[in-house]
Amino acid sequence: MPKKLISLIALLVTVQFLSSGTTRQARAQAPAAPYPVAAPLDQYLIPERTSEIELARSAAPASISDGAEVLVLSQQGYTTAVKGSNGFVCLVERSWAKSTDDPEFWNPKVQAPHCLNAPAAKTYLPIVLLKTKLVLAGKSKMEIAQTLKAALDKKELPTLEPNAMCYMMSKQRYLSDDDTHWHPHMMWYVPGDATQSWGANLAGVPTIAGNVPEDRMTIFLLRVGHWSDGTLAPQDTH
Repeated sequence: MPKKLISLIALLVTVQFLSSGTTRQARAQAPAAPYPVAAPLDQYLIPERTSEIELARSAAPASISDGAEVLVLSQQGYTTAVKGSNGFVCLVERSWAKSTDDPEFWNPKVQAPHCLNAPAAKTYLPIVLLKTKLVLAGKSKMEIAQTLKAALDKKELPTLEPNAMCYMMSKQRYLSDDDTHWHPHMMWYVPGDATQSWGANLAGVPTIAGNVPEDRMTIFLLRVGHWSDGTLAPQDTH
């Protein structure tokens, strides 16, 4: 703060007092974090097993998802509901697949169907399964972040394999409160901070990239023009 401004505030004692009161009132009226703690587990579960299977499979075209293994979430964690034959694994990720510093980490509305190819199922999925195990054990976000860091440091989690990717082309999904459905897309998982390697996020480049330091990976995202059922997707740029 400039010295002149500090001197002025020091002289205007009354104004300073009123300003402090206004600041306290503003803080009192500031909205609280939308999802400060975990909701009861049943709010994250999908009651009908068949509904969760269908939602998971909707992540990819039927030519892929019909032959994929399908996982569903229960109070014991993710379990195999349908055995697969093509190496893909479909599941509905919940909010805790996000980084622990994400404000919607505990959002029970999040249901994000993914269909992972074999490299992603082998090397990305273990991160999701570990977080799920910790959530079901009642761990806090801090404890989850610490345990994940330790597991990565000790190489207890596999290194991401080349070509690890997934389909996210479901119409029936809830990604976040701001981007409920967004666009159908495909994602690639790459070790470390590799955001510059594809020229992503630049004008005229169709690829979006985001570094996820907590998971020690970069996610590359490419929009596609249709949903998994073949219908056309919105063409706006949001």
